[in-house]
Amino acid sequence: MTNSLPTAKPYLAAIKPYKAGKTARHPDVAPIKLSSNENAYGPSPKALEAFRTAAGSLHRYAESSCVALREELVQMHGGTPDHYVCGAGSDELIGLLIHAYAGAGDEILFPEHAFLMYRIYTLAAGATPVTAKEVNRRADVDALLAAVNERTKIVFLANPNNPTGTYLPATEVKRLRAHLPQHIILALDGAYTECVDAADYEDGMAQALSMPNVVVLRTFSKLYGLPALRLGWMCADASIIEAIHRVRSPFNVNGVAQIVGLAALRDQEYLHQQRGLMLHQRAFMTKELRALGVHVEDSQGNFVLADVGTREEAVRLMAGLEQHHIYVRDVEAYYLPTCIRITMGTEEENQRVLAVWKELQA
Repeated sequence: MTNSLPTAKPYLAAIKPYKAGKTARHPDVAPIKLSSNENAYGPSPKALEAFRTAAGSLHRYAESSCVALREELVQMHGGTPDHYVCGAGSDELIGLLIHAYAGAGDEILFPEHAFLMYRIYTLAAGATPVTAKEVNRRADVDALLAAVNERTKIVFLANPNNPTGTYLPATEVKRLRAHLPQHIILALDGAYTECVDAADYEDGMAQALSMPNVVVLRTFSKLYGLPALRLGWMCADASIIEAIHRVRSPFNVNGVAQIVGLAALRDQEYLHQQRGLMLHQRAFMTKELRALGVHVEDSQGNFVLADVGTREEAVRLMAGLEQHHIYVRDVEAYYLPTCIRITMGTEEENQRVLAVWKELQA
């Protein structure tokens, strides 16, 4: 018997752990956290009331397959409960999808500035991540199709994309799907669907409910304002949903998240109100930052991406904002070293960002 230590799978060494949006606690100053694409106003009052009510059931296991949530999703989007599965955030469902369909020798394809968890979960499964070049920080269908080969198992497309805020119109998404072999899954990550106001956008649900290789992923962590509870859902053909059920934990979504998520789903009036506030602030921040000479992408998320020209300037501005207890997102890990991602805060928070930014430019 040797005296060596336990050894993890060698390929895991290639994974750079995900770093969450930066924040800090100060005893005297409330930080302005604009680094994680959260809803600065918080969740629906009905969701908060449901949270308080849920405290009475903490001694019971959650319902194991989120029946009530899935039935509500059917009422909202169509299909049957067999078309839906819920997860501990859409992050978990991304990982489960890759785990179920890919492994050593397989490839997972996504655009070059895509959500970091696609790469991390791919490497964790022993598969190979492949990126396709973007054009003007926008996913390019021709580049994605050119990268498809016999080893490709899943193509991920965040639409809109984080951290760029760019999107593909419905015609381009349909073209991508039409030219993919049917055995390759097209996973449409709609984490920011509720934030879109582009007229030529579609959420992909019609395709997910009618085509055997299209998956739609959604989350409660953004405009619904429930990131702390970790809740998301997937819509796909029943055969894909069945595969996910085989690899997920039996109680992967906690009971409180299920109760609160259901209340949030049923309060679409509040969601619509929050969407209006966010859209107004997004337009305002885009206009004001551009007036300061900053290149800002047209965004369809609840954030804007500001390109300040050099890595040095990005680091200087982020450090200056942090000195004023303002935390934004460094996106160097997304191969955007000259850019800063800024979540839409309240009007007061956004005004403060602009005031400090102007001081730092002076």
